[in-house]
This record gives sequence, structure tokens and C-alpha cells, in this order.
Amino acid sequence: ASGMVGRADDVSAIAYNAAGITQLPGVQVMGGMALVAPMGTLSLDTDNGKQETTTKPAVWAAPHAYASWQLNDSLWLGLGVFSRFGLGNSYDQNWTGRYNLYSVNLQTVSAVPTLAWKINDMFSVSAGLEIMNVNLTTEQKAPGLQPGSGIHAPSLDHDAEVQASGWGVGGHFGLHARLNDQWSVGLAYKTQVTVNAYGDAKFDGPYAGKLQKVTNSDAHGTVQLPDSLALGVAYKPLDNLSFEVGAVWTRWSTYNSLNIYMDNGNQSISHKNWNDGWNFNASVEYKPLDWWSLRAGFWYETPVINEDHSDFMVPSNGRTALTLGTGVEWNDFTIDFAYCHMWIN
Repeated sequence: ASGMVGRADDVSAIAYNAAGITQLPGVQVMGGMALVAPMGTLSLDTDNGKQETTTKPAVWAAPHAYASWQLNDSLWLGLGVFSRFGLGNSYDQNWTGRYNLYSVNLQTVSAVPTLAWKINDMFSVSAGLEIMNVNLTTEQKAPGLQPGSGIHAPSLDHDAEVQASGWGVGGHFGLHARLNDQWSVGLAYKTQVTVNAYGDAKFDGPYAGKLQKVTNSDAHGTVQLPDSLALGVAYKPLDNLSFEVGAVWTRWSTYNSLNIYMDNGNQSISHKNWNDGWNFNASVEYKPLDWWSLRAGFWYETPVINEDHSDFMVPSNGRTALTLGTGVEWNDFTIDFAYCHMWIN
């Protein structure tokens, strides 16, 4: 449940608070995979009464890899490759909201080289450069009009697909304070990442390119991803038991629009005007045996979408999650398994 800002006691801390890697001796390497399976049902009040739509089943893969290297008693190098943002949803192509959206796929991959400095036995700081790649694909129906009359004719609808990719650069900064053997505190800041994406818009269907003057075209747009500030407080009353509570503030108000401009003069203007959001989390780790760990966590996330500009790309209005996990150690190896269930409003 993101309870790694104050703990920060394994190499995956690079994704949460990299200042914590100064707790790790020698060389540490971790790799893994998360599988995300979104599903949901939307209940819509339409002119034809209430209609329910279920998203199509899908499984998205999110790999991650981390490494840290202790240079000397004061300096550590780290590298993390992981995904900070992602989104995938698809609906039936003939569903009620098809003119807004029937498929979206947003994938990001960040590489974060990091340097951590152990100032003294209590304080450590870190700074990293985030190099992010973004790929976005959206698909929707565009209404077809009868020639001459301009009346909507569903049989003449065509598909509009936009594919774009781009790069952005940001920064990660961390502070870790080990107050004593029981208490530690972490603070982490991640800057905004502005991605200028370039790709193409394709139209396919009856008379596409002739009606409404729509033609295939190069396209471009800007994706503004928010900065965030995380705080975590960890308490370890026993050698085999630890707790953490934390909060993450994300400045989603920077996400004010998603506008796509096409070289043929067409454009898609989509206002967002999201609100800043909070994530509150709590977690526990217990080791009943030296080689066996049990973990659990909970987090609650406040709604961020502006309902005046809501759409079907992100059909959520606040989320709650419960996480469970276990890990085993064998010599220099650990193997961890985790499950997270999210309830999305």
C-alpha cells in the first residue's frame, strides 16, 4: 500500500523514497512483474432509460526492475525502471458512450538513475532524474452525416483512432531520517513531467475522408503529469514487526486538458480541470520466522475528477484498496508475492 516512504528498506525504495537505499549494503538487485486486471460496470441514465455497460476483460503487464550499489560509506548509486502512470479500458464499439470513447491505452515507463548520500547515521538524502516514455492510444466513434441533409446516420459512423508517443523528463528527491532503532521518517518529492507526444490520427469507415472532411493526418499534443509529495512514518516495536502510516499529495490540478491537434486543421479539445488528490495509507509487516514475511496494507484515495468535465477515459471518482502479501528468504534471494484489490467509485 505504498508503505515504503518511511521504511524504504529494500531496493524498490527507488520508486518511493530513494534516500532509503543507504540502508542497503553492497549490491542489491530486484526484478518483477505486476499484472493489472481492470473490470467495471457503468450504469447510465439515457433518453432511453437506464443502461448498463461492462468493460471488456483485459490484463495489463507492468514490469519493474531496481538495482543499488554502495560506492563507499557515504554514497550509493541506484537505478529503477518502473511505471508510475497507466490506464487501460475498453467497451463494446456500439455502446452508448462510443462517441466519447470505446478504448483507451496509456502506458508509461520511467527510468530513474539516482544518487543517495548518507549524511550521518540519522539523515540520508537522494536525487534522481526521471526519464519517462509515454504511449497513448484512444479509439472512439465519430458520427456520420447523410450527404446533403446533415442528419446523423449511424450506418455512416466511422472509427477515429489516435496513436501518439513521446518523452518527458522530471526529478525525484528524497529525505530519510532514522531517528532510532524503532522510528524512521521519509519525505519524497517527484516533479511534474511534461510530455510532448507525436503520432497520427486515423479514420476508418463508410466514406471516411469524404464526409465531414476527415482524413488521416499527423497529430500532436501535450500530456501534463503531476508532481507529488509523500510522507511516511514507520514504527518498528520489534525486530520482526513494523508499521507505517503515510500520505501522498498529488497535484492533479496540473491536468487541465488533453488536447489533440491534427495537421489537417482538425482538433480534439478535451477539458479536464482535475482537483488535487490525497492518498492515505497504512501497512504492517510481520516475520513469524526469520525466512518468512507477512504483509498487509490499506489505502484510501480522494476523488480528483472534475464532474463538469468527466468522461469515460477514467471512470472513477475515488478509490480504496486492500493489499496482502508474503515473502520468503533463501540465502541471498527473496521471493515476494502480493495481491491488491481496488474498489473504484
